[in-house]
Amino acid sequence: MDRKVLKMATAVILVLTFLIPCTIRRMPDMHEQYALAEEIRSAPILQTHAKASVAPENVVKESNTLNGQLKIEIPQGTDGSGIKVSEDYVTQTIYIKVATDVRDYFSEYDISGSSDKIASLQYYNEGGNGVIAISMNRLYEFTYKLEKGALYMDFIDPHDIYDKVIVIDAGHGSRMSGATKNGIQEKDINLDIVLQLKALFDAYDGNIGVYYTRTDDSNPTLQQRAELANKAGADLFISVHNNSSGTGNFTSVNGTQVLYSESDDRELGSKKLAQICLDNVTAATGSNDFGLLKADDIYIVRSSEAPVALIEVGFMTNRDELAKLADPEYQKTAAQGIFNAVLEAVKEGY
Repeated sequence: MDRKVLKMATAVILVLTFLIPCTIRRMPDMHEQYALAEEIRSAPILQTHAKASVAPENVVKESNTLNGQLKIEIPQGTDGSGIKVSEDYVTQTIYIKVATDVRDYFSEYDISGSSDKIASLQYYNEGGNGVIAISMNRLYEFTYKLEKGALYMDFIDPHDIYDKVIVIDAGHGSRMSGATKNGIQEKDINLDIVLQLKALFDAYDGNIGVYYTRTDDSNPTLQQRAELANKAGADLFISVHNNSSGTGNFTSVNGTQVLYSESDDRELGSKKLAQICLDNVTAATGSNDFGLLKADDIYIVRSSEAPVALIEVGFMTNRDELAKLADPEYQKTAAQGIFNAVLEAVKEGY
């Protein structure tokens, strides 16, 4: 009987010896699946304005003479100070605010030109101003001018401006804090690293266009994050996160890991980009190389048309690493590693 018990105990120990390292190795994957699944479950329903969107062909009078421009008639007497134009890159929406309250702009004023870049239009009143919301079918930069009672707009593909276009995503945000340890929230560390990265790109004199899913405590949907990269035709898509153990308890597990899309089999694809990111972040920070992880079960990874790397900078469930991740100097160093990775990827031909 004792021999049987001993044999069974030995077998259990052998099985655990095999399973525990595998489980630890999968901890980042487990963390991301839980966090992102919870984000989907808890995401608020997007609120829309009372007036429904309309198809561009129902509003825009096609005109070949405008050479791709959009011409929007404005109320008589409105000058430059009465027109404000802005763009929400995350939703690919251009907002034109007119300092007048109009019941229905589309029926009272003409819009003509080309509608091939427009997905839909919407008009609503807001605080005594009229707002025309133009949802684009891709991400475009724009220019505009006021001339003879009309606003003339040109829409420009970012690739016609920049040599390379990249999208940077700071994971989580707002109510979705991600991992939280000792009162430190992952969403804040992710954003702090991305803002340090933005400072590096802002000071860089190369011709790279960089778009961010968030630069504040907002929480774009997972779809919006992936679609920003897709609709920008991004050459690279990098998402910045931080890790935790599967249980959320403090452990000795530490290091940087990068998730990639195994379905992207291009030579200059997701896996090679992930390796470049891993090499550069660990070189800059001195963190442990925790390896690469296949991650097509992660929404933004599998949905990205661009080569994508989701960087888990460090483990918040390691006490020493948590202290580093909360340190602005370490965040700056991590951002430098990501910045170096982007430049290396561009040099490689991405």
